[in-house]
Amino acid sequence: MQKRRLGRNGPEVSALGLGCMGMSDFYAGGDETESIATIHHALDCGVTFLDTADMYGVGRNETLIGRAIAKRRQEVFLATKFGNVRAPDGAFLGVDGRPDYVRAACDASLKRLGVETIDLYYQHRVDPKTPIEETVGAMGELVRAGKVRYLGLSEAAPATLRRACAAHPIAALQTEYSLWSREPEQEILAACRELGVGFVPYSPLGRGFLTGRFKSSADLPQDDYRRQTPRFQGENFDKNLALLDRVEAFAREKGCTPAQLALAWVLAQGEDIVPIPGTKRRKYFDENLGALEISLSAEELRRIADSLPAGAAAGTRYVEQHMKALNL
Repeated sequence: MQKRRLGRNGPEVSALGLGCMGMSDFYAGGDETESIATIHHALDCGVTFLDTADMYGVGRNETLIGRAIAKRRQEVFLATKFGNVRAPDGAFLGVDGRPDYVRAACDASLKRLGVETIDLYYQHRVDPKTPIEETVGAMGELVRAGKVRYLGLSEAAPATLRRACAAHPIAALQTEYSLWSREPEQEILAACRELGVGFVPYSPLGRGFLTGRFKSSADLPQDDYRRQTPRFQGENFDKNLALLDRVEAFAREKGCTPAQLALAWVLAQGEDIVPIPGTKRRKYFDENLGALEISLSAEELRRIADSLPAGAAAGTRYVEQHMKALNL
């Protein structure tokens, strides 16, 4: 398995991670037996960087991963997150970065995961009510206590990242990045490289859109949350199909699947980038893994990028309420 380092002084991890959110929440069709088999298969293949969060399934995803890695903890580089607060029924209650909450959330995650240490602990969203120095200061205490090894932020603005790095070393910043979400190219990637912070793109396959498996919104199950997101709705969906046509054309040219082409493009944006495509099925995991074998020339990368320029996707990434929590 190819390896990449998270940041200038961070840990070495598999060049591809595994996003586990969909195994327990948001995407329909979950099967815990197949999800655990997928995690075990990933570890067998050398993909050891697992990503979860306490909000996924309101704790159920961490519990699932804990069961999956119980006998294989030493093989895993385990990342989880705190900060997005949900009620037991799943209702979103807001963002919390207060030091007391940081400590309590970490202890709860450790218990659900069944581990003594979290390898990478992210603040899932920045809490605008709590100075980042206070939140990261509390996270740093967890490092000193041996509960956490490395710290990360998710969807934080460059200025916030700089302040966080001044309070404690930050190993990774996680933000959505793909051929249809290229906003990090504006400032975020440059800030990460300036500060020596690794970059972890989530949804590198456009929440599955860039795989080509959805040709209309009707292809999504009724209880799939993507039905509620702007890019998967109405005219936006139809306009985005034109972008998918371009990805599929390049994939045919390379003799690979659209998913592999889209993921290979993200991987090629820098050796400091470690994408975490999510899946809950072994067959899609294997397809994603094939992206590591695809080499794109500078000319091919330019052509692909030019055909799907930044801002080309129709619709915002999230609904308006959740867009307000990004890049703070």
